[in-house]
Amino acid sequence: MNKNIARLRRAKSTRAHIRELGVARLSVLRTGQHLYAQVFTADGSKVLAAANTTQTDVMEGLKNGKNADAAAKVGRIVAERAKAAGVEKVAFDRSGYRYHGRIKALAEAAREAGLQF
Repeated sequence: MNKNIARLRRAKSTRAHIRELGVARLSVLRTGQHLYAQVFTADGSKVLAAANTTQTDVMEGLKNGKNADAAAKVGRIVAERAKAAGVEKVAFDRSGYRYHGRIKALAEAAREAGLQF
């Protein structure tokens, strides 16, 4: 089993649990160069808010999009956009990634910006 298959297996079980909760889902995708975050409706049919490091307004003042500072900025922006869309409480879907580094920075910044996990 390679790393990606193991990550997707972990993500599948997490998403099944989140589906039972019936709340909006904050999903994260981490690549080598960028970080993407989206808030979905409870049934997963619609994206309510999104932010990523490829957007120019997110990258203002950042050296690159692959460090914890960029992740924290993405977390703050996606939380602000989610609150503007009327979402206060979300379930954090880390997509099978370990909760450390960029993933942890994004989650903590979103919490500080007002999202409740």
